[in-house]
Amino acid sequence: MLLKRVLAPVLFVIIACMAHPAMAQRGPSAAPTGQPATVQELGAPEAAPTANVDTSGLAQIAGGGNFSIVESFLRADIVVKTVMVLLLLASLWSWAIIINKWLALGSLKRKAAKFEKTFWSGQSLDELYQQFAARNDHPMAAMFVAALREWRRAFEGGAPKESQVAGIKERIEKAMNVTIMRETDGIERQLGFLATVGSVAPFIGLFGTVWGIMNSFTAIAARHDTTLAVVAPGIAEALFATAMGLFAAVPAVIFYNRFINEISRYANRLDAFAEEFSAILSRQLEEKVR
Repeated sequence: MLLKRVLAPVLFVIIACMAHPAMAQRGPSAAPTGQPATVQELGAPEAAPTANVDTSGLAQIAGGGNFSIVESFLRADIVVKTVMVLLLLASLWSWAIIINKWLALGSLKRKAAKFEKTFWSGQSLDELYQQFAARNDHPMAAMFVAALREWRRAFEGGAPKESQVAGIKERIEKAMNVTIMRETDGIERQLGFLATVGSVAPFIGLFGTVWGIMNSFTAIAARHDTTLAVVAPGIAEALFATAMGLFAAVPAVIFYNRFINEISRYANRLDAFAEEFSAILSRQLEEKVR
C-alpha cells in the first residue's frame, strides 16, 4: 500500500509529459523584436523656483560704514525716541555733575592741605580766627571757626568755673560735629542723581529695546516676510536704546563709587583734625580754669 501511494504520483507525471511532448521540447521565449528605441539627450534639470528677496536693508546694515546713529534715531518709534532723548539728557547731566564734583573735591583737598599747613605753622588761635572768620570757604576752616566761636562765647563773662568745663567741651565738640555733617552733606549733594542714573538707566534702555522689538515683530506680521532684511533694522534700532542706557549708567556708577570713597576719606580727615583741635582747646581750657 505504501508503494502504491508513492508510485501513483510518479506515473501521473510521466503520462502527462508523454501526452504533451511539445511542451517538453519548447525553448525559452525570445525577447520581443521591433524598432529600436530612440535615444534622446537629457537636458539639464530646471532650477528650483526662487523667491525675490530684497536685501538692500541687509546690505546697508552689513556695510558698517552706512550705519548712522541719526538715521536710526529718525526711523525709531516715538516711544523709542523718547527713551533715547531721556537717556541722552541723563548722560549729559551726569557728566556735568562728574566734572563739577571732580573739580570741587580737588579744590577741597588743596585748601585743606593749605589750612593744615597754616594751622601748624605756630600762629595763635586768635590770629587764625581773624584770618579765616571772613573766608571759611571750605569745611576745615568752617569747623575751626565754629569751634573757636563757641570757645570765645565761654569766656564772654570771664574765666569759666571748673564745673563748667565739661559743658564747654561738649558744646565745642557738638559745634564741630554739626559743621562736619553740614559740610559733608553739601559735598554729597547731587550724587544721588548719579546713583539713580546708574541703577535706572539700563532698565529704561531695556524698555526701549523691548518696545522696538515688539514693533519689529508687528512689521513682520504685517508684511508676512521673515527675512533678515525686514527684521534687522528694527532690532538694531531697539538695541541702540540699550546701548544708550549702558552709556549713561556705567560712568555714573563708576564715578559715584569713586566720589563716595573720596568723600569718606575727606570726612575722616575732618574727624581727625577735629579730635586734635578738641584736645588743644581742652588743654587750654583747663589751663584757664586753674
